[in-house]
Amino acid sequence: MPSDKPRLRSLDLIRGAVMVLMAVDHVRVYSGVPAGGRAAGIFFTRWITHFCAPVFVFFAGTAAYLHGRKLASRALLTKFLVTRGVMLVVLELTVIRASWTFGFDYSEFLLAGVIWMLGWCMVLLGALVWLPTWAIGTFGVLVIVLQSLAAVVGHALPESWWWLWEFVYPLGAEVKLGSSGPSVAVLYTLVPWIGVMAAGYAFGTIVTREAAARDRWCSRVGLAAIALFVVGAVIQAMLAPAGDNPPPLWIRILNQSKYPASPLFLLMTLGPAIALLPAADRMRGWFADALVTFGRVPLFYYLLHIPLIHLTALVAWYLRDGRFGEDRFATAPYVSIPPPERWSLSLLYVVVLVDVALLYAACRWFARVKARGRPGWLQYL
Repeated sequence: MPSDKPRLRSLDLIRGAVMVLMAVDHVRVYSGVPAGGRAAGIFFTRWITHFCAPVFVFFAGTAAYLHGRKLASRALLTKFLVTRGVMLVVLELTVIRASWTFGFDYSEFLLAGVIWMLGWCMVLLGALVWLPTWAIGTFGVLVIVLQSLAAVVGHALPESWWWLWEFVYPLGAEVKLGSSGPSVAVLYTLVPWIGVMAAGYAFGTIVTREAAARDRWCSRVGLAAIALFVVGAVIQAMLAPAGDNPPPLWIRILNQSKYPASPLFLLMTLGPAIALLPAADRMRGWFADALVTFGRVPLFYYLLHIPLIHLTALVAWYLRDGRFGEDRFATAPYVSIPPPERWSLSLLYVVVLVDVALLYAACRWFARVKARGRPGWLQYL
């Protein structure tokens, strides 16, 4: 029988929190502030946004598990995942690409970003859901832990195939569609992210337990992941060659590989998110309610936040410098701005606050529309 169990507030709240952090990262792109550095403010402005992709993908898998319980049909769940996944891929190559650049010339540059990856992982998960849940979880963990084998497999292929394998795992090959077609910047590969989504799907068996058992298991899994990260990252930082003028030890511990996302990177980001779920269940008040609102309409938020951030950033540039400088964002999110022209962190966070306030008003309206009980195509947002 289909399940009519209500949504889990804690999942929406944590997802909403990382969506706010996503706004920080994408305002950073248009501000010219670099993706990390030795200055604590710049380092942590980038570091806190590392939680976005892992938490978003992991809980997308959990949401798929919960949706499958509601549908009570693997066939319907597969149809939903494949349909939504293909839609996400199309959106990445069209609407989202145009939102980043405010341009419609696709002949030079395409981006295989987080939504592209999320879409293809959903398509693959649509096939995996026919396996037992324990097998899906085992598959996910193995993909994460053994991801480096994907590089071995890729390099064993004929070199003419390397560009295609670049979508699976990075080999450093140039990706270009045809001899005169656009180049493709592959930001997120399928490995290890399909493993993250599959592990999140299996995590659904934990979040559907009774509250006490759910909280107990979330604490165990989250704290164990944090402990493994601390031990592994400290050993890595102590044993790896530091080179000349190395950054402080704490930076070397926290500065884990995101492209591709290493096992330590995923432990560092997913561990705290899972451990915080019990506390998120108990959070109340206007701030918590706002995060829950964001978490209930994730795709609507994503589609809206990039053009909004792009637009408000141009306004901020004009108010500060007297010109928009829109030519600098022709290949966004790959942006390079000379240090003297970059924003201060204070201006960056002022723009973030403005954007998040505007996004909240829009997301609150849309959440009410979805809550009226006529999902239809809205279920895909």
